[in-house]
Amino acid sequence: MNAMHADRGALVLVDYQQRLMPAIDRADAVLAEAVFVADVARRLGVPVLGTAQNPQRLGDNVDAVHTRCDTVVAKTHFDACRDGLVDALRAARPGATQVVVAGCEAHVCLLQTALGLRRHGFETFVVADACGSRFAADRALALQRLSHAGAVLVAPEMVAFEWLDHCHHAQFRPVLDRIKRRTPAGG
Repeated sequence: MNAMHADRGALVLVDYQQRLMPAIDRADAVLAEAVFVADVARRLGVPVLGTAQNPQRLGDNVDAVHTRCDTVVAKTHFDACRDGLVDALRAARPGATQVVVAGCEAHVCLLQTALGLRRHGFETFVVADACGSRFAADRALALQRLSHAGAVLVAPEMVAFEWLDHCHHAQFRPVLDRIKRRTPAGG
């Protein structure tokens, strides 16, 4: 597995939906980490795609996620790849080989979408702290399964610093300022 590269990838935020988020364990912390990674992605020109499971029933993504997405793929399959995510990724970043992904519920749509991305040949990095489920045990098992399936579990700041690559990057200072305003998922 390679390092994450901003110019080779995209960020996919799975199903941070209005009617789902109130049921997610540690929802505020999960959402804060997703927003952090999305802010870094947008600062560095990494496309941000969202997905929404059956939005007529579960609503759109919460505003904090919706406003940061370049596009949102509405879906009925739990694996967003089956409803056009791969085409949307290729349109957003032709030649992309890497996807950083996070979302809810970790053991359903996030899991199946990440496995789908792996099947489509993408190096897949899962931002563990930005993933949530109703029950912590379901989230833990999903992350374990994803790791065994070849997805790499990463922390939000790992994504930021690998995408930056070096301290002379033109966006280093603004990203560093955003890092300094970050509240850790546990606190």
